[in-house]
Amino acid sequence: MEKIISGLQERKKAPTRLTKNSKLFKSIINAIQDKKGENIISLDLKKIDEAVADFFILCEARSNVQLRAIAHSIEDVVREECDERPYHVEHGDHWTLVDYVNIVVHVFQHEYREFYNLESLWEDAPRTEY
Repeated sequence: MEKIISGLQERKKAPTRLTKNSKLFKSIINAIQDKKGENIISLDLKKIDEAVADFFILCEARSNVQLRAIAHSIEDVVREECDERPYHVEHGDHWTLVDYVNIVVHVFQHEYREFYNLESLWEDAPRTEY
């Protein structure tokens, strides 16, 4: 019995999920920055019971062309660096969502980010700016 408990404790300590999510997170931020995304923030939702993901990453694009470029860059970089594809993508002219289950990315044009104001919906979440 002690071996089983010890084995379970070791698995809980294993950093594979954290490392995988960390690499995914960094790849997303880099992809956004490569396409000159602006006002990049992450919201850490892990301690919020109602949250649908561990993190939201939000950023802005100046045009719908840049918005599409950022979204495609995220998908391409993550596929290349992390060998992952998004669970779901919703492309729009003013707001695109790229969902990697634990990390959900929202790419907005400025006025739509202000209008929807997701940051205020999750104001209890720790926030990091990039």
